This record gives sequence, C-alpha cells and structure tokens, in this order.
Amino acid sequence: MRLERLAFDKIKIFLTYDDLQERGMTKEDLWLDGPKVHDLFREMMLEADDELGFKADGPVAVEVFSLPAQGMVIIVTKGKATDDFEDDFEDGYIEMQVTLDESDDVFYEFASFEDVIDVSTRLYSYGIYGGTLFSYENRYFLKFEVYDIDEIDEEAVIALLSEYGSPATLTTYRVIEYGKMLMELEAVYRIYHTFVAR
Repeated sequence: MRLERLAFDKIKIFLTYDDLQERGMTKEDLWLDGPKVHDLFREMMLEADDELGFKADGPVAVEVFSLPAQGMVIIVTKGKATDDFEDDFEDGYIEMQVTLDESDDVFYEFASFEDVIDVSTRLYSYGIYGGTLFSYENRYFLKFEVYDIDEIDEEAVIALLSEYGSPATLTTYRVIEYGKMLMELEAVYRIYHTFVAR
C-alpha cells in the first residue's frame, strides 16, 4: 500500500492486487459494501493518519479506480462538516460518499525518457506499436487502450512494463488534464523509429 498527499484535504492510496490478496480480498470484494471493505478502509485511514497526518474525522468522499492487472487507486477527500452533521452524529463518525470507476486501460509511469525508450524497444519487438505518451511533473506516462494490446498476452505486457516503470498511481484524467500529451497515437512505433531504428 502506498500513500501520497495530494492536497491538505486529499490523499491518494495505491493498493496492488497483492495487497488485497494479503488481506484475503479480491477486486470484486471492493465493489461490495461488506465488513472486509470497512476493515480495509479503517486500516487505510489509520495508516494515512500515521504516515501523512491525514485524519478522516468527518464526511469524506472516496473515489476508487480499478486498473487492470495493476491494482486500485483510491482518492479520499475530506468534506466540510456542517453544524447539523456535527449535532446528529457523535465524534469519530465517518460519512462516506463513494464513487467507483473501473478502467480497462493499462497506464504506467516512468522516471526518465530513457526508460520509455527502453520499454518501447522491447514492446516493439513484441509486436506492440500503439499507446499514448504523456509527461507530467517530470515523469512520463504510457497509456494503452484495450485495442493496443488486444492480440497480446496482457500479463506478459504488464510484466514487461513493470521492468522499466510502475503502475501509475495518478488517474489518467489528472494526467490528461494537467499533463502534456507528447504522442497521441502509435507512441511505441514513433519512439522506436525516432530514437532506436534511425
């Protein structure tokens, strides 16, 4: 589990599927509102308090994004408690507003452009030519749609991407909105032919 503060009232939690498995949960369990999910959320909030000083002590909005073969990104935003809310409930009560979203995109981040070139070389030899390349906050992001890797073994592609980068813990929406699109279509093909097969 990785935690990151996005703003004074917002944090991001990245859970891998291994993290879920260690807790005896599956991805499907998160879509159900059961005791396991409540225990997991309590554990995440305690860790967020310890690591980041983020206290979920009022209404919170929770957005959950599922990334294929990578894990879950959970965005927790504290709301403003109203006087009525404080009167109606005792201290320590957490009101949740949950948004769930599942994406079939494969979205990876890389520390340097050299890593992007290296992974593109490997992907190209594997028969993958598509993808979109972004830059945001001095990092690079490759996003693959379902059709980019449709004919290829997805787990092998994920393993290959993981050698050079890591699953993006930012949402694609944030990178698209605030980042810069460097190559919109066939990013792997263009990177390979521009930097490798000159």
